[in-house]
Amino acid sequence: MAEENPNALLIPPPPTTYSLSLPSSSRKIPDFKQSVKLKYVKLGYHYLITRVIYIFFTPFVLILAAHLSKFSLEDIHLMLDHLQYNLVSIITSSTLIVFSFTLYFIIRPRPVYLVDFSCYKPSDNLKCSKPYFMERIEMSGYFSEQALSFQRKILKRSGLGEDTYLPEAFHNSPPCPSMAYARKESEEVMFGAIDELIAKTGVKPKDIGILVVNCSLFNPTPSLSAMIVNHYKLRENIMSYNLGGMGCSAGLISIDLAKQLLQVHRNSYALVVSTENTTLNWYFGNERSMILPNCLFRMGAAAILLSNKKSVKRRSKYELVHSVRTHKGSDDKCFSCVSQKEDQSGKIGVSLSKDLMEVAGEALKTNITTLGPLVLPMSEQFLFMATLIGNRLFKMKIKPYIPNFKLAFEHFCIHAGGRAVLDELEKNLQLSEWHMEPSRMTLYRFGNTSSSSLWYELAYSEAKGRIRKGERIWQIAFGSGFKCNSVVWKSIRTIDPAKERNPWMDEIHKFPVNIPLVSSF
Repeated sequence: MAEENPNALLIPPPPTTYSLSLPSSSRKIPDFKQSVKLKYVKLGYHYLITRVIYIFFTPFVLILAAHLSKFSLEDIHLMLDHLQYNLVSIITSSTLIVFSFTLYFIIRPRPVYLVDFSCYKPSDNLKCSKPYFMERIEMSGYFSEQALSFQRKILKRSGLGEDTYLPEAFHNSPPCPSMAYARKESEEVMFGAIDELIAKTGVKPKDIGILVVNCSLFNPTPSLSAMIVNHYKLRENIMSYNLGGMGCSAGLISIDLAKQLLQVHRNSYALVVSTENTTLNWYFGNERSMILPNCLFRMGAAAILLSNKKSVKRRSKYELVHSVRTHKGSDDKCFSCVSQKEDQSGKIGVSLSKDLMEVAGEALKTNITTLGPLVLPMSEQFLFMATLIGNRLFKMKIKPYIPNFKLAFEHFCIHAGGRAVLDELEKNLQLSEWHMEPSRMTLYRFGNTSSSSLWYELAYSEAKGRIRKGERIWQIAFGSGFKCNSVVWKSIRTIDPAKERNPWMDEIHKFPVNIPLVSSF
C-alpha cells in the first residue's frame, strides 16, 4: 500500500463549496454510513462466485496434466488392458476429460492488457486563465450582470488553475462556435492523442481490430469513429463503435465494451478514444443550473490501447482486473438530474439538477457495494457483513461499516468533475490528500475534461513515479443517465517516469506546493 509522502502536494482545507442556491444538504454526497441495500451486496458476491470456478478448476487441470505427464508407455498399456473389457468406462472417462478441457478453455476469461495510453496536451495559445475567461464572456455580451457575477464565484471555488485550455472558437472575438470549429477541435484532440500513442507503442494502424470512441455531446455525421478510420486508413473489417450521450463515465463504459469484445476476438488490438467537445456545447444563457458547465469543462482527450495477445504482456503497463457498471436510469430523479435541454429563451445547454450530489452518492454507494466483494480483503468483508446482518436480521441499529478501500487499492483516479464532488468523496471514502492529489491536480491543471480526465490522473501518478509493480488502481467516474462505473487495473511493471512521454513531465515540478483554490481577481 502506498505510503504517505511528506513531499506530496498539500491541499489546504477548502472554503465553502460553490452553490447553486440549493439547501446545504443538496450540495453534499449522502453519508455512506446510511442504509446499504442488501441486493447490491448479493450482486457483488454473485460476481465473485461466478469467477471462483476459474480458481478451483485451474488447479484440477494442472494436477491432471502433471499426473498424465508421468505416465510411461507401459502404464498406458496396463491402463488400456484394464479398461478394454469395460467400454462404458472408456467412453465415460474420455468424454469427461474432453468436456472438462473444453469447458475450461471456453469459460476461462482471457486477460486484457493495457499496452499504453496517451493524453493530449493542447498548444499554449489555447490556454485560458480565469481572468481571461471572464474577459471573453463579458465581451461576448450574452450574459446578464447576475450571470457574470455567478460565474466569477464559481471560478473562484472551482479548483481550476490558470492554465486550462479552451478551443479556438472561444478565443475569437466574439466567440464563434460552428460545426467546422467543432470538427477541428475533435480532430485536434483525438488525432493528437492517437499520434502520441502510436509513437509510444509502435503499433501499426492496420493492426487495430477494434475501435471504440466516446463523446457525449458532439455526434456528427460521419461519426467521430469514422473520422479516425478515415484519417488513419484503418482496415475495412474493423469493429467500430461510437458512443454518444453517455456522460463523463463513458470512458469506462468504452473500456468495458472493449474488454467484452476482446473476450471474443483472439489476438486483437483495441483502440479506445475518450473525449468531449466544448465548441458547440457552450451555453449562452442566464440559467444558473446551465451556466456551471461553462466554468468547469475544458478540452482534452485520451487514447488507450488494449490487447488480449499474450505476446504483449511483457511490454504492457497494466492488466484489467474488474469492471463494474451501475445504471440508475430506471429512477426518474436519477434519469433527469443531468440533461441537455433548452432554457426559457430557447438557448441549449446542459442543466444540472439540485439533486445531482444526492444521486451521485447513491450511485456510488451501489457501485462500491457491488465492487467490494471482488476486491476487499476478507477482514474488511467480515466487518461489513457483520454490521449489515446485525441491522437486517437483528435490528441492532448499527451504522453500516464502511470498508477501508485503501486496503484494496494503492491508487485512486476519481473523475475530476468539480471540487465539491472531490471534497465529498475524500470525506466519505476516508481518503488522504495523497490519494486525492491526482484528481485535484488534474482539475487544477486541465479542468474537467469529461471522460478523459481519469487518464490525465493516471498519467500524473506515473509522472510522479508512484506506480510500482503489482499495485492496484481504481478508476471511478460518474455520468448522466445516471451512471457510476468502476474499473480496476493491476500494474504489470514499475513505471519509470524518465522513459514516458507524458503531458505532465515538463511541468509537474513547477506547480506550487499549495493549490490556490480561491483566486484573487
